[in-house]
Amino acid sequence: MNSDRFERLLQSDWQLDFQGVFIKAWELFKSQALLFVTFTLLIFSTAMLFVVYLQPYTILFSALLAPPLYAGFYLVANRISRGESVIYPDFFAGFNYWLITVGISLVSQVLTALGLFLFVIPGIYLLVAYMLAVPMGIFGGLDLWTAMEASRRLVTRFWWKFFALLLLLILYNGLG
Repeated sequence: MNSDRFERLLQSDWQLDFQGVFIKAWELFKSQALLFVTFTLLIFSTAMLFVVYLQPYTILFSALLAPPLYAGFYLVANRISRGESVIYPDFFAGFNYWLITVGISLVSQVLTALGLFLFVIPGIYLLVAYMLAVPMGIFGGLDLWTAMEASRRLVTRFWWKFFALLLLLILYNGLG
């Protein structure tokens, strides 16, 4: 994503539509539910393997494997939304973006933790502000800091709505 295109996006009059977000997400999920569920189970099982049997290395899973695995969800959802067919190995395409996903994950977690530790409110702000950093890095082709800054600038415009969306996602995921 070039800077002119991003600036136009920032200046445009787009709105965050909760209902539209959930409807679109549900439609994407339904179209390949079996693939999404099995990949989720693979990630969960791998995480549990580390927690139970490889506990000293759990941080390695969280830092080095989880980010590109989670990026697989973005990549598959993007393919589905473009009308392309998907197969199970497509979920592993996040490893093609290993450096950017791991880098964004580590830097944003450190900054968020620092913000939470020092003052709480800045940490919460950064947690929400960096929500779109990985998609910006993957789909926008942005480097680590540019993706994080682009996410922060875009999310800040509607920060309370993104915060509410994050709370809804946490609630929704908690309910199963």
